Amino acid sequence: MTKPPALPDSAASPSEPGRESPDGYPDHADAVRLYEPEMYDDPAALYEEMRRKYGPVVPVLLDGDVPAWLVIGYRELHHVTSQPQLFGRDPRRWNLSERLPPDWPLRSYVTWAPSVVFTEGAERMRRGGAIGDSLDEIDRTELTLICEQVADLVIDAFAGDGRADLVSQYASRIPAQVIARIFGMPEADVPALVEEVTIVLDGGKDAFAMVERIVARVTGLLASKRARPDRDVMSGLLAHPAGLTDDEIVHDTMTLVMASHGSSANWIGNTLRLMLVDDHFQMDLQGGRSSVGEALNQVLWKDPPMQNTPARFSAQDCELAGHRIRRGDLLVLSLAAANADPQVQPGADAYTGPNRAHMSFSHGEYGCPYPAPELGEIIAKTAVEVLLDRLPDVHLVVAPEDLRWRRSIWIRALESLPVQFTPGTPIGRPSSHSWDDLR
Repeated sequence: MTKPPALPDSAASPSEPGRESPDGYPDHADAVRLYEPEMYDDPAALYEEMRRKYGPVVPVLLDGDVPAWLVIGYRELHHVTSQPQLFGRDPRRWNLSERLPPDWPLRSYVTWAPSVVFTEGAERMRRGGAIGDSLDEIDRTELTLICEQVADLVIDAFAGDGRADLVSQYASRIPAQVIARIFGMPEADVPALVEEVTIVLDGGKDAFAMVERIVARVTGLLASKRARPDRDVMSGLLAHPAGLTDDEIVHDTMTLVMASHGSSANWIGNTLRLMLVDDHFQMDLQGGRSSVGEALNQVLWKDPPMQNTPARFSAQDCELAGHRIRRGDLLVLSLAAANADPQVQPGADAYTGPNRAHMSFSHGEYGCPYPAPELGEIIAKTAVEVLLDRLPDVHLVVAPEDLRWRRSIWIRALESLPVQFTPGTPIGRPSSHSWDDLR
């Protein structure tokens, strides 16, 4: 293992000229600036260095030197996510929200909206229950069939070329098209939706504006489903006895679409990368010992689609790993760092096998709602399996070390995954199916 790089001076030096502790945050005089370029290059090594220097909870500065706490310890992350009464989800608790400039890059993560993401207590149970029930109505066998047909159609578009970028031409196209079918979305909306969701998940300067576009798109879908209900998730939410309002359905659907598309696309891309660059998994390309399921699980441990999320607000003054956390403080959950905690992963290169105790779906009341992880795995697993079946000799056209990750501290996704393969003949399946066509 190579020695992890030192934290950048600008992020860790208490003696930096002009560097002062933010008001009320004495521990942040030498806080790590999460927005520095060094944060993007090798996040795993930096998490390791943070753990060595700061322990399981790290004082950090977000864009504009906004103070927060990065939770990187597995036990500490489990504690925070298991105590919603102490660490809530409603961003209106944040004690620094009024100081943010209108164009703050992470505003979409921390601006309250009438979405299930920001609900608590009984309201969370009511709306979360409606979402779970509607998703659970999806037949798993039929979902697999939809995924297979979508994957075949996407591969058909480049099968005859003998080369492709498996990120932009495959992984980023599969989930959105599957979601379009199970939610009853018109396929014409899919390309723009993919771009909008990607911008929001990156947390860039245009993220907040993209949220408003997605809301408008889903509002139009709601109107069409109210006029003509169908056997899809949106119609299920409309008919659910929880009595969701239109506003609740719009925002909850937007949340589901964004989370399921972004996470599944990155999960597919990261898994394909692993199977193409890792000797342990390359054997699968020839039907070897390692399963696609094992590769998917390994990715959730090592390169989870969502690395970090600014997602909890302290409901009262408390102490966490020796730090004084004030009421209203923002906690950033480092899912990737918690997965790499030596307490649960003693070796960085160890294979995880069937161990599913990772934090990549978070945990507790605000974790990924049942049965979303199961449905996401069906989408990702089917996409990987169909590609390997259709293109059995697929291989990288660049050296593994030349692959580049997107420069984001929040998501873990490749910029591209260029491959070559023996050109094939498109299957030529129909270009679209309704939900009922596939039943």
